Amino acid sequence: MGMPDSSAQKFAGSLNSAMIDGAQARAAQQYADRFGEPGFTDITNAYIDQQYQGYSAENQETWRNLHDRQMDYLQDQASATYLSGAQNINLVRDHIPYLEGPKSINTYLRQLTGWQSKAVPGYLKPHAFFGCLARREFPTTVVIRPKESIDYLPEPDIFHDVFGHVPLHADPTFADFLQTYGKAALATDDPIHTERLARLFWFTVEFGLIKESGRHKLYGSGLISSPGESRHALTSSEVDRRPFDMERVCSTSFEIDHYQPILYVLESFEQLRDAMNSYANRLLDAAKTGESHGCSTSR
Repeated sequence: MGMPDSSAQKFAGSLNSAMIDGAQARAAQQYADRFGEPGFTDITNAYIDQQYQGYSAENQETWRNLHDRQMDYLQDQASATYLSGAQNINLVRDHIPYLEGPKSINTYLRQLTGWQSKAVPGYLKPHAFFGCLARREFPTTVVIRPKESIDYLPEPDIFHDVFGHVPLHADPTFADFLQTYGKAALATDDPIHTERLARLFWFTVEFGLIKESGRHKLYGSGLISSPGESRHALTSSEVDRRPFDMERVCSTSFEIDHYQPILYVLESFEQLRDAMNSYANRLLDAAKTGESHGCSTSR
């Protein structure tokens, strides 16, 4: 995937390099890097084939180990929306999911919300990333983390992207929020708003908590897909768990290379969708008039 991750490095020794370094992947990455320039307006040219045969036995074992460790824990700690989504897209434990074909997660997603997961060769810059989301398409990393990084990885991999993100794409409310986010972000070229949108994504889509039945539950993909940080987020006394507020979220900075000390808690996904709709309307209006509106710039 792309924004808001700022590291853009590839994994050492996790996959057959042909999966991300072949001619198709190089051409797709070059196109993605120039997306938005004249002649570079079709984001589908940044997509690649999954090259499923490139996964090793060790890669498949890593997926199974991660799935088993996390899903057992998540049954009582994850949002009900996430859990139902995982079931509805047939998120299996015995092999790395297929992105295309009759056995793919996209087959189920298409019927549920129209979202699709699209394989990409590496890091996407913000504009390209937003272009994907605006189409109800999620740029999906195809590599998987090495065994030595099984508990935590600052960069996305296919476990983070598919296991962590995709089940929520099966929920109509969250699916609408994410597309609205992409459209709004695509409409602005203001670096201040791009930074604030990155913060919004980070504290919701990546590291969000939600209150269900009086308890904090996990829904952010960075928490869902990390055995270490998911437990830290719910139990550590060092975490400041704040009620969700759009203005405050947009004004909170973050760092990617350690467990998060600040998390925001939703009351519902409708709260997130409605706040995003309001923000998007201001941002889209600003794009039409050339003015600057959106999240507060106070700190």
